[in-house]
Amino acid sequence: MQGMQMSLHQPPVTRGPEGHGVVGMECTSCHQDRNLLHARVPGAADWHVAPREMAWVGKSPRYVCQQLKDSKRNGGKSLTQIVEHSAHDKLVAWGWFPGGDREPAPGNQEQFGAIVAAWIQSGAECPSEEARP
Repeated sequence: MQGMQMSLHQPPVTRGPEGHGVVGMECTSCHQDRNLLHARVPGAADWHVAPREMAWVGKSPRYVCQQLKDSKRNGGKSLTQIVEHSAHDKLVAWGWFPGGDREPAPGNQEQFGAIVAAWIQSGAECPSEEARP
């Protein structure tokens, strides 16, 4: 999916065995290390789709919280690595600088990293299922 409207990716793509597309249609065939404004193609360092087990769309806050803490579903990261990833990863940073008419994430990456760090330092508790907005 792409965009805030969650439209199907155009052109249609296939995830591929490593999550970087299939031969001849790798993510980097279109997506570069930066946004290509005239072509309206987003880009950032190491652009790729997240593994399926990391998907958040349609999941409850409790599910996402538990997923973040589960190294089998978070890219093999420890909680310390989750803080580092949230606060400094260049692909994560793209969310605050999406370019074009794309809506940026609220706040900034430094604030996001601080929020994640505070959550982990305070015990990384997950909300109950009833906490869904």
